This record gives sequence, structure tokens and C-alpha cells, in this order.
Amino acid sequence: MAIIPHEKTSCGGLTLHRIQTDKYKTTTVVMQFKAKLTKDTVTERALLPYVLQSGTAQYGSSKAVRTELEKLYGATLGVDLAKKGDFHIMTFRMDFANEKFLSEDDPLFKKALTLLADVVMNPKTGNSGFDSSIVEKEKRTMKQRIESIYDDKMRYSNMRLTQEMFPDEPFGLHVFGESDQVDQITSQSLYDYYKKVCAEDEVDLYFVGNLEGIEVENIVKELFPFDERSSRESETTVKASLDVEEKEVQESQEIKQGKLHMGFRTGVGYADDEYYALQVFNGMFGGFSHSKLFRNVREKESLAYYAASRYESHKGLIIVMSGIEFKNYSKTVEIIKEQLTAMRNGDFNEEEMKQTKTMIRNQLLETVDDAKGMVELLYHGVVSRKLRSIEEWLDGVEAVTKEDILAVADKVKLDTVYFLKGEEA
Repeated sequence: MAIIPHEKTSCGGLTLHRIQTDKYKTTTVVMQFKAKLTKDTVTERALLPYVLQSGTAQYGSSKAVRTELEKLYGATLGVDLAKKGDFHIMTFRMDFANEKFLSEDDPLFKKALTLLADVVMNPKTGNSGFDSSIVEKEKRTMKQRIESIYDDKMRYSNMRLTQEMFPDEPFGLHVFGESDQVDQITSQSLYDYYKKVCAEDEVDLYFVGNLEGIEVENIVKELFPFDERSSRESETTVKASLDVEEKEVQESQEIKQGKLHMGFRTGVGYADDEYYALQVFNGMFGGFSHSKLFRNVREKESLAYYAASRYESHKGLIIVMSGIEFKNYSKTVEIIKEQLTAMRNGDFNEEEMKQTKTMIRNQLLETVDDAKGMVELLYHGVVSRKLRSIEEWLDGVEAVTKEDILAVADKVKLDTVYFLKGEEA
């Protein structure tokens, strides 16, 4: 039996995904809206899901929506934003009790989905588009959300590194939008954009739970009557070019701990055959506690409070993050570069490879143990146009050889060194 028993069908203007499992006593519904990331739409798009969840035609405030959720045996509803490669993803998530476990014969599935449909399809409107009081309230909250990035220096440094690496590309935009664009948004302009989203976005709707005996497809067609849309199969992320010169950017603020972030381009994305080798490479380079960065930068040299790397697979990037004393900047950069050279030279053994593969395997199995984790893994396939089963993924990682790792290590190229330091440094 498949680890994720995934059924996918076209359902009008959206794609329906069913994951039948009796592991949970709840049903999880995840609705993803996908469109290209652009400077013109990034801020409106970042505001839109928060406006939609704040009031519907039937439930005119966020309090009224919450009250209705409580009536559904404490169902939960939340929204989220993500940047995956060159795409800006809006997510609506709902969890509710599986009616099979309730003592009364209540058709909870349809009731819960009707509320979600109300949020997405029937927003509260006024004379000019959306309800203006909701839009203005959410605009104020949005400004606070954007400002909060500045207060979290790790997130801020990540944002600045990405902006420096991709100054003229959509990937350089932040998922929360641009602060100077917020005031320009009106109830009418946001509503016009919402209609465009409903007509053009690629929509995927996931159900995870015990769905036996439930007419999922019929209910979805009734509640989410999106028009058919043209195929987006050719829309994929453009991998980051390897044709770049290394650059250094330093910035000063009133901070006590320096943030050193380094951006590398790999030329290897989620849909590529070398993806598994790059995963193992990153695990040994900086992804886990036995990695070269952790052992040599943090433990051996005591240069960093933390030192780790993460792989952005859709764009093909490795981002190294570390917190350091200001005076240790040059030495830390040098030692991080040395760890990449060591990987290229094959300075690792079978035991390290085996340990890394085991940790990737455990991480994957832990992710699919959670309903939202299952959806997250499956959605990588939508974004990349390359659907990998978990079985393929596990086998692919296991099959990675030392030669495979050396081949991808040779491609990794440093793009930008970004250092956020204190003003006295």
C-alpha cells in the first residue's frame, strides 16, 4: 500500500486531491491558489486571504466566522502565504471532526465545507468592492506583519540576501508584499484582483481523512463552481542561473549579534534527477547536527551561535545562515567556504552518508505522519510539475552514491555574502 494513497481528479476549474486514510479522527482540507509572483500583484495577493477570512456575505465579521466554527465542534480555519520558486501561493486550511466519530448523525463534512466555500466564494462586499472597514483593518495588520520582519533579524537577513541575489527578478520579492504599496490598495482594486484570482489561478483542493461514503466530488462541484481554465502545465520556475559573480553586502544596525547569510546557486531543482543527491549533499554540508558547518564552524572553531544550511529546491538555492560575533566575520566566511571545498574534494565517508540518508528518511516519514505535511509534500509536485511518490523519494535518496554527491557539489556556486553587523563594528 502507498505511504500516501493519493487520488487526483479534475473537478471543473480546480484539481481535487483525495488522501483516504483512517489514521485521523479529523478531516483536513487544504485549498491552494497558485499564480506567478509579480511586483504588480504581490502586495494585493498577500492581503487578499486575510480579508477573505475576516467576513463573508453570511457571516459579516471574523467574530461571526469564529462563532460558526465553534458550532462545527470546534473546527479551525486559517490562511497562509508561501513563495515556492517563482510562484506566490495562497492557502486556506480547515480541520474539523470526522462525522463518523460523532454520536449524532450530523452531516458535518458538508456543513464545514459550506463554511469554507462561503469564505472563499462569497466574501462580504460593500458599495465599492470588498467591505471597506475589513480592508482598512487588514491593511493596518499587514503593515505590522511587514514591519515584524525588520524586528526578526534572521528573517530580515534572509529577505535582504534574497533581494541582493535577485534584484530584478520576481523571486527577490517578499511573500508579505511591499510596505509602500499597501496604502494604494482600495476595496475596489482588491475586489477586482480577487475576481481575477477566481478566474485564472491554478486551484488545488486537498482532502485528508476517512472519506469513505462521502460524495466528495459532487459536494466540491456544487460549492466551488470555478470556471474551467487553460492548462498551466508549461508554467514552471526558472532555476537560478549559475552565471554570476560572487559579491559581498554589509549592512549596519543596532544589534548585538551579527547575522551572516550566504546564498549559493546549485543549478539543481526539485524536478531534476540530481535532486536526491543535492538533498544528501545539503544534509552533510549544513542541514543536520552532524554536518560540516555545525561541526566545524560552531563546535570546533566556536565561531557561531548557530550555523546551518537549507535547500530551496524549486529555485535551486542553498542558503547558509549563521549568528556570529562581529569580529569573527572574515574567519567564518573563510571556514564556510572551506567546508564547500571539502565536500567537493570528497572529504566525507560512508558513515556520514548513511547517517544523512537515515535523517532525511526519518524527516520524510515524520512529515507524512501529519495531514498538513502530506499535502505539503504532494504540492511540491504541483509547483514543479514533477510528482514524486514518497516511495520513489526514499528509494532515490537511498541510491545516492559518493560520485553523485561530488557531481552536484562541483556545481554549487557562491553568489552573495550578506552580513548584518552592529553599528559599532
